[in-house]
Amino acid sequence: MSLPRDPHELLAVASGLLDGVSERFVGGVGAPSAVAKGARDFATEVDLELERRLTTELTERTGIEVHGEEFGGPSLTEGTVWVLDPLDGTLNYSSGLPTAGILLALLHDGEPLLGLTWLPMSGRRYAAVVGGPLTCNGEELPPLRPTTLADSLVGFGAFNLGSRGRFPGAYRMAALGQVSRRCRRLRMHGCTGADLAFTAAGGLGASVLFGHHPWDNAPGVALVRAAGGVATDLAGRPWHIGSDSVLAAAPGVHDELLEILVSLGDPGDYPEHHSVPVGRSTK
Repeated sequence: MSLPRDPHELLAVASGLLDGVSERFVGGVGAPSAVAKGARDFATEVDLELERRLTTELTERTGIEVHGEEFGGPSLTEGTVWVLDPLDGTLNYSSGLPTAGILLALLHDGEPLLGLTWLPMSGRRYAAVVGGPLTCNGEELPPLRPTTLADSLVGFGAFNLGSRGRFPGAYRMAALGQVSRRCRRLRMHGCTGADLAFTAAGGLGASVLFGHHPWDNAPGVALVRAAGGVATDLAGRPWHIGSDSVLAAAPGVHDELLEILVSLGDPGDYPEHHSVPVGRSTK
């Protein structure tokens, strides 16, 4: 299936639509939970409102269907489809913190072709078609250059010692400890989209993210790749729509981080309780 329109034209249309909802996004800061989605996870009325509005507008303006976080949509693995997170960093947003945003990517047969990350409270709008360039507020940013982990800030994903699933808390603690030994500083923003956008722009040298949701990851992966960075899962496999995690980094930094993560062994070997093993040495 070929794209119905030029990706750069689609990026321009999508950018205008995200600009159009930014005022409403900022106006809703502090919105409480409206829909419980599980332990410590929820959606606000702003999530629901913006997804409905953007889904309608994107479909009408581009002729391409939308798969949203809150209401779902068509398959993400085949054909051409928008994938939308109307409010990433919901807990930050509800708490009045500025690190929250709107994420949008265009997928073709599961591969991200373009990405947009709008951080309205910070006044930053990141956008790119894969292949570059990356822009922030319409201005082209320089491509990422090779650097080292020792010179890099590293964004670290959701951290809870009681985390279960594919990456239990004990594994995350071991990863955090070993990465902290080698990087310049760690940062936790509580917003996947912001972490990946900051990595693409070079403010962060890398992001280590444990989530698998495509609406969280696809937009930022597109930005990182457009900027010349590397985006894989935590095992080093090229990121795809079914990946269970993201390791995104500038050239050079990615290899160093992957070495550390591989040295920790299989995350499944770590206990799903509060006992934390000492991470293996990563000289």
